[in-house]
Amino acid sequence: MTIELHTWNTPNGRKISVALEEMGLPYKPFPVHIGKGEQMKPEFLAISPNNKIPAIVDPEGPDGVPVSVFESGAILLYLGEKTGKFLPKPLLERIPVYEWLMWQMGGFGPMPGQVHHFIALENEADRAYGLKRYSDETRRLYGVLDRRLATHEFVAGELSIADFAILGWAWRHERHKVALDDFPHVARWYETLMARPGVKRGFEVKLD
Repeated sequence: MTIELHTWNTPNGRKISVALEEMGLPYKPFPVHIGKGEQMKPEFLAISPNNKIPAIVDPEGPDGVPVSVFESGAILLYLGEKTGKFLPKPLLERIPVYEWLMWQMGGFGPMPGQVHHFIALENEADRAYGLKRYSDETRRLYGVLDRRLATHEFVAGELSIADFAILGWAWRHERHKVALDDFPHVARWYETLMARPGVKRGFEVKLD
C-alpha cells in the first residue's frame, strides 16, 4: 500500500522523498504549505504533534497496523527498519549511521537553517551578528563532514540513511553561501549521490 508523505519542498522534506525513492517504496506526497500555516491544522497536528514537516502515514505499519511517524530522523530510521535497506543489521555497523544521523539532526540542519533566516533579513543591524555566527558554524560543520569523507566513501562507510539526511541540507549549499569547491571531499560525495537515479527522482518529485 502507498505511504502518505506529508511535507513541503524543504531540506527535511527532501530527505524523505529521496529515501523513499532509493528504497523503492510506493508513496504519495501531500503538500503542507508551511508559508500559509497549513502545518498548524488539527489534522496535521494529529500526525505531527510538533507541527513540523515532514510526517508519514504508513497504512502497512508493524504487524500490518497503520502508523504515523513524525520527525525526519525518526522517519528515516523507521523506513530503514521497515525495508532493511540503508541501515545495516550488525550493531557495530549501525553505530556510525546513528552518529552521523544525529550529527545532521543536531547541527547540520539547525545551523544552516539559521543562516537561511538571517540572510533573508533586510535590516543589516538585525542580520550581521546572527549571520556571521551561524555562517561560521555552518562552514565548520562542512569541514567536519569533509574530513570524514576524506577517508570514507559515504559518511557511515556504506551508503545509509545518514547520507540521505545530510544530503537534504547539502542540497542547499548555495543558499548557505558555501562553495563546495572549498570542501572537495564533500563535493565528490555530493556529486556521487546526486547522480543516483533514486536521488534524482527524490529531488524531482513535486512537494509544493
